[in-house]
This record gives sequence, C-alpha cells and structure tokens, in this order.
Amino acid sequence: MVIEAYRKGHRNFGENYVNELVDKASNPQILESCPEIEWHFIGHLQKNNVNKLLGVPNLFMVETVDSAKLADKVNSSWQRLRAASTQKLKIMVQINTSGEESKHGLPPGETVTTVKHILSKCSALHFSGLMTIGRYGYDLADGPNPDFQALLSRRQEVCASLQLPLEDVELSMGMSTDFEHAIEVGSTNVRVGSTIFGNRDYPNTPTPSPERKSKVPTEEAAKKMECLTVTEQ
Repeated sequence: MVIEAYRKGHRNFGENYVNELVDKASNPQILESCPEIEWHFIGHLQKNNVNKLLGVPNLFMVETVDSAKLADKVNSSWQRLRAASTQKLKIMVQINTSGEESKHGLPPGETVTTVKHILSKCSALHFSGLMTIGRYGYDLADGPNPDFQALLSRRQEVCASLQLPLEDVELSMGMSTDFEHAIEVGSTNVRVGSTIFGNRDYPNTPTPSPERKSKVPTEEAAKKMECLTVTEQ
C-alpha cells in the first residue's frame, strides 16, 4: 500500500505505532521503491520507545511530543544516534484540546512554557508546530470545531509570547472524518487514513465491502493526498 501510494506521487506517511513504523520503514521493498519517503510518527510515544523510533530511516517528524521531559529524551537520543549529522529532527507539540482523559497531550495552558523549553534547551530539535486529535463525532451544525479553534488560539499565544512568525508554526489537526473542515479553519497538516485506504483490518470483524477493502488509492484520492500525511491503515 505504501509503494502504490508513493507511485501516485505521495511522499508523507504517518504511523501510530512504533513497531509498525519500524517494520515498514525497514522493509527492503519500501526502501528500494520509496527513496524520498518521509515518515511522520503520529501516535503516543513512550520514553522507552524513543531510541527505536529515532532509528527509523527517513524519519521526518514526530508530531506527538507531549511534555518537556519527552522532548528532552528525544533531543538527547537524537544527538546520540545521529552524532555525525547536523540535521535537526522536526517535532510538533501535542495539545489535549478536548480535555478528555482518553487523549494524550499537554494541557493547553502549558503550551507556551513547553515550546519555550524546546526552543531554548533542545538544540537537536526543530519546533515545527502544534498538533491535536480532538474529540470524535463533533457535529459541525453546532459551529466550528472548538478543538480546532483552541489549537489556533494556542498558536497565536505561542507566536506572540515567543516572537515566532505565524507562518512558521504548522497546525496538525483533522483526520478522515473532519479533514476538510480542519483545512477550512487553518490546518496545514491533516492525517488521513481510512478515507484513502479503507478501514483498518482487525481480527474477528466483518469483512468490508470490496469498495472499502481496496487498498490501492484511486487517481482522485492521489490528488487529495498531495497535501496530506497519509496514515496507512
């Protein structure tokens, strides 16, 4: 699936799980067929998995740094593992805009202090922006998604407090069910999986229809993918 999407012109791919990303990124066929692939890690990252993740070939960005301590761990590990390189690792700070206990991310009120810590203490990292997952199933009939609005506000606060250009701080928000709305309100990076590849296959679940089961992206989907981070299912 990765190779087919790559051949359609897509370059940015996201993974939620470290082990799955490691397996795909080290796959000989993917390495040979996708030399310019850029991997985004978009799942919850535990400190004990940092070294494994940072060893991934073509790792482009970690979008889920959710504490200063995790940033410190990623920073020190990147310095050690890539000692011969001066390239900084792009990271985003994940914010829990919905306040749900089931979601990971910083409390919104800690955004500025955490970004300031990264900018001043984590010399091997490049702060690229803010990320949120937000609550599922929000009805747009009730108005703009408040989680997206909250992330927009956090970006304004960060830029004003730390004197950063607004255009230099990306916003990663929006998934398969709401990415169009996310783009409308200002997202620069949306994470789309099932809309392109179909639902993830789990054991003991009904077989999806042939249309949904197909994993080869259509020409129409490929055009949409040009500005997306594809979360391969």
